[in-house]
Parts: sequence; structure tokens; C-alpha cells
Amino acid sequence: MASSIDLSAVNFDTTTFPALKNDLYLRAARGEETERAPVWCMRQAGRYLPEFRAIRVENEFFRVCRAPALATEVTLQPLRRYAGLLDAAIIFSDILVIPQAMGLEVQMVAGKGPHFPDPLRTPDDLQRLVDQSPGFSVDTELDYVYKALTNTRHALDGQVPLLGFVGAPWTLMAYMIEGGGSKTLALAKTWLFAHRAAAHELLGRVAEVAAQFLVGQVRAGAQALQVFESWAGELSPQDFAEFSLPYLALIAERVKAVYPEVPMTVFAKGAHYALELLATETLYDVVSLDWTVDPRTARARVNAAVAAARPGAGPRSVVLQGNLDPTILLGDEETIRERTAAMCRSFGHSGHIANLGHGMMPSHDPERLRVFLETVHSSSAELRCQVAK
Repeated sequence: MASSIDLSAVNFDTTTFPALKNDLYLRAARGEETERAPVWCMRQAGRYLPEFRAIRVENEFFRVCRAPALATEVTLQPLRRYAGLLDAAIIFSDILVIPQAMGLEVQMVAGKGPHFPDPLRTPDDLQRLVDQSPGFSVDTELDYVYKALTNTRHALDGQVPLLGFVGAPWTLMAYMIEGGGSKTLALAKTWLFAHRAAAHELLGRVAEVAAQFLVGQVRAGAQALQVFESWAGELSPQDFAEFSLPYLALIAERVKAVYPEVPMTVFAKGAHYALELLATETLYDVVSLDWTVDPRTARARVNAAVAAARPGAGPRSVVLQGNLDPTILLGDEETIRERTAAMCRSFGHSGHIANLGHGMMPSHDPERLRVFLETVHSSSAELRCQVAK
């Protein structure tokens, strides 16, 4: 399959795009009533798909990210497999393209994951970053992502909206210091508590790059955006409020100042304690939940916080996304149907974008995802019909 992809068959025209045929995701993200819950999945393009693995046989991970035709092909694979079942596409890329753009080498090691051969170890290492160097340009460094977005937007031909994304500052900072995954994040947390000023400098610099990058993604064709704070749950509530929340808020403010109409989602995995802050102290339209949060409780907390923060003002719509435990897709079809239907009921008949509570896993059977998608369609539509009666 990979050998048959023409890497030169691309379309980088940003002046006009095909008309959108399915706007369900965008309507839901803006807080509008919808006939059913839109559904997509984090990591819906990835290693669980045999067609993706076929591409990777011949192509290193970051080559797929950097070759627009390959990134487009991988982004479209789940749309083809699950024709008519997915309501959004998310561009195939990686959160670690930002550290790469800022001057750090990142390798994707088989069986291990991301690896930084020369991570930041002390505050003096900040001088190795190039984001403040004369002539540095986010748009130049990450132009290959823009090209992939533009080409994919054309290739989608309006089937569904195209999402862009970034990693959030705290998560990226942790990778840049730890050099890869970590059980304790002890090296990164040392910066928070022993080198606080340097930590804030790094977080601020990453946030500025991320905001510029997201603005560029919309310019290139992204129709909605998501910010992944994957390691939010490793912070205490106090530390989240200092080292994560302000930078998440900054990113949303920067993007909304340029594109106020573009829906933005924040996914602070594990930060169940911060739902009220995310709903009232930032401009994100959608708050994504992991599977450890009860949707009914989350809805009540968010609604109460928004009402308290805006007395006498018009309601601010905060949509919730999620949140099926991804490991449920390792179960049998009956269990998947039961748990997915229960998830839909927990979120209620509006203000919900269906998703998993985290990403697809390499061990997932693709047909189990089909069961999840079909059940979301039927169960969420039935909920809305019951309300209409």
C-alpha cells in the first residue's frame, strides 16, 4: 500500500476548500442542539489499524508526519474503514513536533516510544532552544504540518471537519526534561520546585509557540482544535493552577483573538479536580473527560461553576467530550454496546461529543471500534428522540 502512494500528488491551495457536508461535530462543539452525539476517537489513525502498520513498514514515524501525502493517507484511513460512522478527522501528527521545532532532537524508538537523546537537564540548557533566535519562525519550522492539513482538507472533500492539535506546555515541558516517558516525572518536577522561574520561562515559551502553531493550523485548513495536557493528572491541584492552567488559558486566548469562531477543546487527562477552572477560567468550548470522571457529576459541576461565574449574564455553553474507558474495547461486543449506551445516557441528550477517555491502543481490534461507533449513533439518537416525545 505504502509504495503505491504518490508523494507528489498533493494540493496546497488554501484559497478555497470543498464545502462541508457533515457539520455535526462543529454544531455540537458550539453548543447547538444536534440530532445525535457526534463521535470521533483520539488516535483513531494509528497502530491498531493494519493499513497504518503497512505504511510504517516502509516509513519512519516522523517521516509519515513530515510527508504531507503520507500524513493525509493515514488521516483518511479510519474514515474509509468506518465510512459514515466518524464525524471528525484529526490530522496525523505528534505533540512532539513543537520540541523539535524549538531545537531538540526527538526519536520514536520501536517498543519504547519517544526519546530525546539530549534533553534539557538544567536551566542553562534553555539557551539551546532556538525559538528566541533571530529569524526563528513557527510557520517555517512547522510548515510540513500546515501542508498536511491543507492537503488533507482537500482530500476529505467535505466529508467531515478536520481537527488540528498541539500538546500543552506542561506535558511538552515534561517530555523535554525527562527525555521520554516517566513514572514519576521527578526531573521535570524538580524544575517546578527548585527552578521555578526557569520552569515558568519554558512553559511560557512553549505556550507562545503552541498558540502561533494553532493559528497557523487554522489558516492551513483546520476547522477545530484540541489541546492535549496528557500529564495534567501528575500535578496536584495547587501545581496545576500554577504550572498548567495559566498556559492553557493563554493558548486559548491567543487563538480566539484571531479565530473566535473556531471551536477549541482542552483535554487535561487526570485533572478531574480542575473541571470548574477549565470551564470558567479559559475560553475552551469543549472540555474532554477521561474515563475516571462520572459524566453526570461533571455536567453538574461545570454547569454550577459557569452559572456562578456569570451571574445575570447569558449562559456560556461548555460542551463535554468523552469518555469511554479505552480498555472496554478489549471486551466482547455485548459489553461494548452496554457500556457505550450507558455512557451516552450519562452525558444526556445534549452538549456531548462522544469519544474515548483516552486514545486507541495498538492491541485494539478495529472491529470493536466499529461496535462503539455504531452504538453511539443509535443510542444518542434514541436519547434525543425520547426527549422530543
